[in-house]
Amino acid sequence: MFVGDSMTIGRAGDYTWRYRMWQHLEATFEGPYRIVGPRCEVYDTAADAPASHAYADPDFPPHARRHLAGWGEGWQHMAPVMAETAAAHRPDVLLVSLGLIDLGFYTDAEQTAANVRLFTAGARAARPGIRMVLLPVIPNSRAEEDAPFAAEVDRFNELLAKAVADLTTDASPILLAARPASYDIHRDTYDGTHPNASGEHRLAGEFAAVLHQAWGLGGPYRPARDP
Repeated sequence: MFVGDSMTIGRAGDYTWRYRMWQHLEATFEGPYRIVGPRCEVYDTAADAPASHAYADPDFPPHARRHLAGWGEGWQHMAPVMAETAAAHRPDVLLVSLGLIDLGFYTDAEQTAANVRLFTAGARAARPGIRMVLLPVIPNSRAEEDAPFAAEVDRFNELLAKAVADLTTDASPILLAARPASYDIHRDTYDGTHPNASGEHRLAGEFAAVLHQAWGLGGPYRPARDP
């Protein structure tokens, strides 16, 4: 199950990094798998709501569009619903990209890290053996322009790494994905924050690397061509 904020849900006309991961799994995953979650839409900027099904590739199958992501939603929003969502949709693996929206609008680094722990507890309450891959907050335009905010991002990423080290268990492992190497907000985003096609591949590639290297799920990430 993909869990995230606006970078994960995407907007109408986007492929999304979820789509890139689906392509990767289709090409490399040996055996059956399912993508699960309570939502399938992308964000419609005109309606200011997650009400669109206009993915860049209309052939992206509906069953692979499932997710738990929301425009303007962060750890603060996902932690309270994680137990019920995990119980209803029964994910075995969570791929999580959250944090930027929290730090930008809702909570400081310490509060955001506390919500990571609440999120983890909720997921495990429903699915004791669940596995998780967490992505740190990646480069963004606000951090480039606002030094105090950049420091808050760095602090949260430190606390996220500590939370992963504290909370991972043999029964329910949690791993930290790498911040994408050479991620350039001027090349890999369309507005300094949200990924464009190259950014989507970079995000998907980091999750794919952890799945393959740590758990033998899928293979090395090789970006597929757009339709």
